[in-house]
Amino acid sequence: MRMYDLIYTKKLGGALSPEQIAFWVKGAADGSIPDEQSASLLMATCWRGMTTDETLALTLAMRDSGKRMDLSSVPGTKVDKHSTGGVGDKTTLILGPIVAACGVPCPMFSGRGLGHTGGTVDKFAAIPGLKVELTDAEFLRSLKETRFANSAPTGDIAPADKKLYALRDVTATVESIPLITASIMSKKLAGGADALVLDVKCGPTAFMKTLEDARTLARSMVAVGTAHGMQIRALITRMDAPLGWAIGNALEVMESVEILRGEHADSELAQMSFRLAAEMLIMGGAAQTLPEALAKVQASIRDGSALETLRRFTSLNGGDARALDDFSRLPQAGQTIDVLADRAGVVAAIDGRALGLLAMELGAGRKDRNDVLDLGVGIRVHARVGQRLEKGDKVFTAYAKAGYRLHDEAYRATLELMEGPPSQGSWLLDTIGC
Repeated sequence: MRMYDLIYTKKLGGALSPEQIAFWVKGAADGSIPDEQSASLLMATCWRGMTTDETLALTLAMRDSGKRMDLSSVPGTKVDKHSTGGVGDKTTLILGPIVAACGVPCPMFSGRGLGHTGGTVDKFAAIPGLKVELTDAEFLRSLKETRFANSAPTGDIAPADKKLYALRDVTATVESIPLITASIMSKKLAGGADALVLDVKCGPTAFMKTLEDARTLARSMVAVGTAHGMQIRALITRMDAPLGWAIGNALEVMESVEILRGEHADSELAQMSFRLAAEMLIMGGAAQTLPEALAKVQASIRDGSALETLRRFTSLNGGDARALDDFSRLPQAGQTIDVLADRAGVVAAIDGRALGLLAMELGAGRKDRNDVLDLGVGIRVHARVGQRLEKGDKVFTAYAKAGYRLHDEAYRATLELMEGPPSQGSWLLDTIGC
């Protein structure tokens, strides 16, 4: 089998066989296929696309390039969640403990942040002492004892994805939907969960800018999961502003804990987290209907069991659970700087991507993978879409290193103001799958 033939077939729009795809993935992972040939096939795939069968074959080949977690010793239906990410997206910190408190095992592998979007692993790392890279034995122990486990993936889970993603990153082929699908789903299938809820973000500050593209990606991932025999459902959610008030690792832990305490219950972040958790409870067999599932979610907040689950997870994995009740024990910024509105108007939009980049400049995000984060810095967003601002109102608070000089105009430029109220629909745009 020659790599040249695979590239030529795909260049002409033909379909590759599972054997051909497995040959490519294995060679890309072990280095026997030169990077320039893999890059050529990635570009041909980006232009020509893949069938569902090809995408499934690519997903399984990438999954099988490394180890697969065996969660069979954990009773019950194991349910995972994946989000395509966005500025301020901290839903995992909220829904994981809720789902576990309601009796459904929730195994989750999460990533680190790069650029303007934060990573769940970095947010958990803001809890002092918490181990965020668990061994297989530690992951299983956490899942059995608390029903919740979250870890950065080890290097031997879907290693082919790491190699191919690095090539996609430098060849402008990241946006290919079959390649996105295989990258996400290979790791999810290797993670060992029985069911998966997808949160596909859509909007100007999301990876998928249009509802059509978000639906295409959601259908692709649902098709692959279904073909593999996994229960899978996708929610397409609006991402046109930061999610919640916090951008930055320790700040996002604070906001997540506040929601688990019962605060901010009407916020989009809370409502989205509760709905995703409810979908996971239905898949895990803890509820039959959405109203029943949502009632169980609310009960776990009221009786404190969701927050207690987060405390137990934190303590079990070496973290200081006292920091969940005393935020002064979390990493702190050297100073806070308020940004005030310089004119009146109604907030029509907030540029979450720009705010994410400003948070990265503060030290909350990485410009490259080797950057060391300052876990205490970030931005508190006081303004909300649809809110009437008067000149002098507080719109942002920057949590910065001591001595940092802030340029207020860069922050004000993230707000679009108008005279009348903007039209804004539901945060939930569509649902796809079982």
